[in-house]
Amino acid sequence: MKVDPAIVKIFAENVRADIIVRPAGLNLDPAIVQKIANKVKVFQGMTHDCLMSTLAMAEHMPHKAGDVVFNEGDIGSSFHVLIAGEIVVEKTRGDRVVTLAKLSAGECFGEMALVGSHLRSATVRATRDSATMRFDRERVDAYPDSAHIIYRNIARVLSARLDVSSEMLADLALRTGDTQPAPLG
Repeated sequence: MKVDPAIVKIFAENVRADIIVRPAGLNLDPAIVQKIANKVKVFQGMTHDCLMSTLAMAEHMPHKAGDVVFNEGDIGSSFHVLIAGEIVVEKTRGDRVVTLAKLSAGECFGEMALVGSHLRSATVRATRDSATMRFDRERVDAYPDSAHIIYRNIARVLSARLDVSSEMLADLALRTGDTQPAPLG
C-alpha cells in the first residue's frame, strides 16, 4: 500500500499543532510580526507563514531589571530573541566581570547552545525590564522549514561577532606590543 506524502505532511502538521503550546500574552498581530521580520536577523529570509509557525513555538519570558536570564557555565539548549528592553552579556575573569555586549530589541543571544557547546559561555542579565522569546533546540529542530533558515542566520550572526572580536584582538595586540601570531587550533 502506497501512502500519499501530502497526507503524511498534513497529519504531521496536525500533530505539531496539538503539541505546541502558544505562549500566553504574546500578541502576534501583523504589525508586530512585520517588525520582527524586518529587525530580527535570525528570522531573515522566512516567509510569513514560516515566521508565524516559528514565533508560535517560542516561550515568552519576562525579565525584571537585574534578573539573570542565564549564568556562565549553565547547561543550555535554547536561544533567546530580545523583544523589549535591554540586556548585557558578561564574562567573569578572576574576580572581575567584563561586559562583552549590550543588546537591544531585535537581537538574539544564547544561540551558541544550539550550534556548539551546551555550557553557557557568558552570563546574560537584564539591565531594565525586558522580554524575550525563548526557542528550545528540540522545537527548532522539529521544523526543518524554519530550522535551516535559523541555523544559517545564526552562522551569519556568529560570523559578524567573530569579525568584531578579531578586530578587537588585533587592536589589543597592537596596544600591548604582542604582534606574534597566536597559534591556531
